[in-house]
Amino acid sequence: MPRLGFGTNTLKGAIGTRCVSDAISVGYRLIDTAHIYGNEEAVGEGIRQSGIDRKELFITSKLWVDDSGYDSTKKAFNTSIDKLGTSYLDLYLIHRPRGDVKGTWQAMEELFREGKIRAIGVSNFLPEQLDDMMKYARIKPAINQIETHVFFHEDKSYEFLKNFETQMEAWSPFAAGRNGIFSNQTLADIGKKHNKSIAQVCLRWHYQRGIIAIPRSSQKGHMIENLDIFDFELAKADLQTIASLDLNTTQFPEWG
Repeated sequence: MPRLGFGTNTLKGAIGTRCVSDAISVGYRLIDTAHIYGNEEAVGEGIRQSGIDRKELFITSKLWVDDSGYDSTKKAFNTSIDKLGTSYLDLYLIHRPRGDVKGTWQAMEELFREGKIRAIGVSNFLPEQLDDMMKYARIKPAINQIETHVFFHEDKSYEFLKNFETQMEAWSPFAAGRNGIFSNQTLADIGKKHNKSIAQVCLRWHYQRGIIAIPRSSQKGHMIENLDIFDFELAKADLQTIASLDLNTTQFPEWG
């Protein structure tokens, strides 16, 4: 799984198709979508227009709460791959820890064993919810995609997931622009030292923590910029400074 991918939330219709095709053309190979985004068909069309062999891509989608449960999960999965125009997913996630998680996970384990999903995981699960899941799960979640960014380090989940051997992924590495992230002077000063943008500093911070990030952008220039984080390294002092930005609270209270 690539450590840096392309998020597609809110990118729908012709714009979504163009953005996915552009993202692939500039080098992204991890494409993240979800049923609730309402754009799986647009994402699939963008993949087709890119001309890249499906085997070179890592495609993630997610099961929404309304489709939880054994039978509903099987049906929702088939709907997603039909919309995406692919015979399998590289990663399928339970989008939220709601509904019949046990029945959903059983169905996902079966789809995994059948080779229709290469890896299965979860999103927005708390450590205690993962512990509870392991009372019945035969396969440990490969991924937990959660909110984490420079304003919310999620240190408890970070340490738990490392010990749990489940990969942490950030679904909004820029906090969706909240709390003035793109005008933050502390991040700007760090970026100036490295001749990098605030966005690049944020993504490099994720990368050095071993967290997969999936930034979203509709502008090709920003897509290219977001990929350009592998020619510098944040120093220990930079990381300590960024640690001081942690508010230790969500920037998305509506998701509570």
